[in-house]
Amino acid sequence: MSGLDTGQDIISYVALGDSFTEGLDDPYPDSDRTPDGRFRGWADRLAEHLAAAVPEVRYANLAVRGKLIRQIVRDQLPRAVELRPDLVTLCAGGNDIIRPGSDPDQVAEVFEGAVQRLRATGAHVVVFTGMDTGFQPVMRHLRGKVATYNMHVRAVADRHGCTVVDLWAMRMLQDPRGWSWDRLHLSPEGHRRLALRTAELIGLAVESGWDAPWPPEPPKDWRSARQEDLHWAREFLVPWIGRRLTGRSSGDGLSPKRPDLEPLRCGGRGSASSRRS
Repeated sequence: MSGLDTGQDIISYVALGDSFTEGLDDPYPDSDRTPDGRFRGWADRLAEHLAAAVPEVRYANLAVRGKLIRQIVRDQLPRAVELRPDLVTLCAGGNDIIRPGSDPDQVAEVFEGAVQRLRATGAHVVVFTGMDTGFQPVMRHLRGKVATYNMHVRAVADRHGCTVVDLWAMRMLQDPRGWSWDRLHLSPEGHRRLALRTAELIGLAVESGWDAPWPPEPPKDWRSARQEDLHWAREFLVPWIGRRLTGRSSGDGLSPKRPDLEPLRCGGRGSASSRRS
């Protein structure tokens, strides 16, 4: 699929997904003074790149943390179709794939239905593969399921003319510095690099460097690495298992941070009415 037409005076962009697109663990610089705790993330950063390239960008981010693909289709997709944007990013299915017993073939069927509905609006649709989890010891066993789902995502993109952002191929994200402490969400630098790569793929002229090597870092000793593993298990893994057992989600009670297409100022924050409830 050719790049996004940036010759327009106004471009509208809607982001769909879960915590990955909501932007978790990438706070705005003034987040300590913002009571709703908004996050920035690669999608907000992509909108900022758009705002630097065209006279006006109208941006909505419907993503909510913890959502499964059927919830995204039920709660976010109808609103995106209603808004009829020029550009849609859809990153979905990750929360399904990491759950025990999930079937990547079935998840892909739901994903394709969503893509069909979005493409029917005339939007330029950007989709994302899953990351190669081979570098994460606790997530390594999911590598085959992620790879299977990725093949489906690529096939869906081919059938429906979507741009693919291949996270599996972004080797610089296979460094712990690309990820936050929970090992599931990108760090601010990871979000920055993903935004640059996505902007590049849709045809925006942006600075290079999304794939720049990380600076050298001394290796951690065995004891420090195990202490980090224990901290991660206590602070993230145990609460995550608890939510699964009780049917709760980290996104329960939350609404999208930008539910409407609103003009985005070059500073990236947009209207002051964008709040998470």
